[in-house]
Amino acid sequence: YEYEWADKYLIATFPSRHYDIELYPAVKRHLLSFGKERLEQTGKTYSINGEKIKARKKTHNKWFETQDSISYWEDFMRPKIIWKRIGSILRFSYDTTGNLGLDSTCFATGQHMAYLCCILNSLMGHYMFKDSPKTGTGDLLVSVQAIEPILIPMNKDMECLFENLLEEVLEHRSEETEKEINRLAFKLYDLSPAEINYITDFVTQSQQSQ
Repeated sequence: YEYEWADKYLIATFPSRHYDIELYPAVKRHLLSFGKERLEQTGKTYSINGEKIKARKKTHNKWFETQDSISYWEDFMRPKIIWKRIGSILRFSYDTTGNLGLDSTCFATGQHMAYLCCILNSLMGHYMFKDSPKTGTGDLLVSVQAIEPILIPMNKDMECLFENLLEEVLEHRSEETEKEINRLAFKLYDLSPAEINYITDFVTQSQQSQ
């Protein structure tokens, strides 16, 4: 899909940006046209020309700041993993370019993102979601809360290997590289050949049935 430019702008004066409204006289005039009492964040009720005007909820923000403080806004620009919340076959995308997802997606940021992305995309990772909540049609519901309980061992020696393999997959989409990621993920959990075969068959059959 695509969009058509509507020649309109959204005023988003985040408190964390510490804007000086005097530097933006056109924006100030536009906001004042709605009435300063209405925009103030005092929680007070004013009577103007016989009409009661309710200010916004009480905060420590300035009257022209149109958005509450969001402490995590910079997380959108950090390296992160993005995935859709509902789906039959999960894909976790590694992003380092500040992409923004729709509200049908989740994202996670923090340390070891490339490492975690490899594990979550592996056969082992997909197997760990087998008990996640499902929709009435059988699609998986994978929220951030569904991922938090998953136990992923941290292995510093393997982290560099996973980072290099992920970069190779992103550049060349190599099946052999994906197989190597699966092999290392199984090794990380110290699984026996029988356990590996069981998980591989389980995930493969689950994906084929979708």
